[in-house]
Amino acid sequence: MFIKKYLRMWTFLIPILAWFSYVGNSVFSSGYYSVILTLFLIGSVLAAVYHSEVIAHRLGEPFGTLLLAFAITVIEVGLIISIMMGAKGLETITLARDTVFAAVMIILTGIIGSCIVIGSLRYREQSFTLQGVSTALITLTSVIIFVLILPNYTVSHLGGEYTSLQLLFIALISLGLYLGFTMIQTFRHRSFFISPQNKLSENLPLEINNKIISTKQLYINCILLILSLGIVVLLAKLLSKDVEHIVVSVGAPKSLVGIIIAGIVLLPEGLAAFRAAKSDQIQTSLNLAFGSALASIGLSIPAIAIISVITGIRMTLGIDIKSTILLGLSLFIITVSLATGRTNIMQGIVLIAIFLIYLFITIVP
Repeated sequence: MFIKKYLRMWTFLIPILAWFSYVGNSVFSSGYYSVILTLFLIGSVLAAVYHSEVIAHRLGEPFGTLLLAFAITVIEVGLIISIMMGAKGLETITLARDTVFAAVMIILTGIIGSCIVIGSLRYREQSFTLQGVSTALITLTSVIIFVLILPNYTVSHLGGEYTSLQLLFIALISLGLYLGFTMIQTFRHRSFFISPQNKLSENLPLEINNKIISTKQLYINCILLILSLGIVVLLAKLLSKDVEHIVVSVGAPKSLVGIIIAGIVLLPEGLAAFRAAKSDQIQTSLNLAFGSALASIGLSIPAIAIISVITGIRMTLGIDIKSTILLGLSLFIITVSLATGRTNIMQGIVLIAIFLIYLFITIVP
């Protein structure tokens, strides 16, 4: 895929033009210009996907998927913090919760469900390494309970909020679990996260990649990835007011803003996961999905929590009963579906059904 051309013209032209369009917003601010900015935002996301895939191809599994998950988390944290810092009063008290919860639901049901369906339509069944998925699931479930459900049952602070001390302690535990999972994924049990059909040639992709993509080319892609992700954050923040205005004008609840933000943030990872499933690499799709979910909640919340405590911005984390039921159902279906080491199309269909119910109930509560 990368032998013919490791760097395509549009992948660096679009982010550069997007930066210029962002600067020009103060001069050409209008509804039509917002449409142009939206197109550049989508183009920058696609450019970020391309550069991250090149880097992932060079680094090999699971380092490439880990890098992409980390990059996505940087976008999410930067976007949430910038919006929280720019708002007044209690306007964003639930923004972090809504965005992180939406990201988890999109990943667990939308992305994983779609990947399973895409792979099953083409290959009927796809296999993956069960130990890696099991490790990711127990870590993710624990962090989700700590961050999104436990706040509803503590008594030091009401309304689904932690006290500053509780928030910092939970953030530290979540960060520790994520770092522990990362060590398992990259060093101690790296083989758990490599596709069964690739284990016999586990070191081969890295050797091949070294011949295809030079270190200089790798650095160029890293710089372009940073530029692409940076402009995605800035454009998303710039367009967030328009998104919120549209949501309010159609009478939808503000929690839909969190879903839209999470959807924008996860677009690069989702596209990469879909392409992997289409290429019979469901292991890579699952690595991307679970890695992103863990990073989204295990890295985002600690970073946002520290900023929240320092600045005194209140942050509600506890989700309501309706969301708890859907989240619990999603985790149960995921656990049962991925318990055999093989996927089939019905598993994906059920997950997509849950995702559609989640979207519908959010819009029509």
